[in-house]
Amino acid sequence: MTKINTEFITLSQLLKMEDCVASGGEVKWFLSEIEVLVNGEKENRRGKKLYPGDVIEILGKTYKIES
Repeated sequence: MTKINTEFITLSQLLKMEDCVASGGEVKWFLSEIEVLVNGEKENRRGKKLYPGDVIEILGKTYKIES
């Protein structure tokens, strides 16, 4: 579970927090090569806002956003 202290985080922030990418510059490439699901739907927008309750699947791991 990924906890946030703000109203939302972006998908790129989550990828950096979970060490899927080392820097923001890698996010665009990562999303073009790796399937990322947000609430069961494929997502490739690095600026996608993630809110508490959202479920994200990346490389076989599942993350749930909590406040």
